[in-house]
Amino acid sequence: MQQINATNKQLMATEQRLIVLWKRFGGSVVGRWIFDRLLCYNVPYSGSISPQVKKLSPGFAEVWMQDKRKLRNHLHCIHAIALANLGELTSGLAMVAALSPSTRAIVSHIEMEYIKKARGTLTAAGVAKPPENITKPTRVLVHAEIENQQGEIVAVAHVMWHLSPKEPR
Repeated sequence: MQQINATNKQLMATEQRLIVLWKRFGGSVVGRWIFDRLLCYNVPYSGSISPQVKKLSPGFAEVWMQDKRKLRNHLHCIHAIALANLGELTSGLAMVAALSPSTRAIVSHIEMEYIKKARGTLTAAGVAKPPENITKPTRVLVHAEIENQQGEIVAVAHVMWHLSPKEPR
């Protein structure tokens, strides 16, 4: 039992906690449901859109959002801020999954392009390529494209991430 606990501690020390959780839960429908609930609990505002993480690896995230009445605007399409929420969350998952545990990331700027009305289940994909060793504050731009079920891009999030070394506790 002690060997298993030591192995788990080593695993947590060498891999980002987010990826460890994904590897543990992401392989099954029930596991992904648990992962999504944990995500929504830890990031409550993003939980308001009921995101479903479909793929996650260092530097890449794919997240679904189902069309729900609570996310719609007066034009009967998904509200612009719900799209921004999906784009920011997707870019953040891609970014955080690529970072070392000694780096922190904070959004410093978001810009959205709204290309067409968004309806139906949407899929956002984000790719992040942060520098490997963050020794001083730096900024990295991450794009997340949001597509409808027909594969048409309905919006693009451009999210600027401020990266810096975590201060020792």
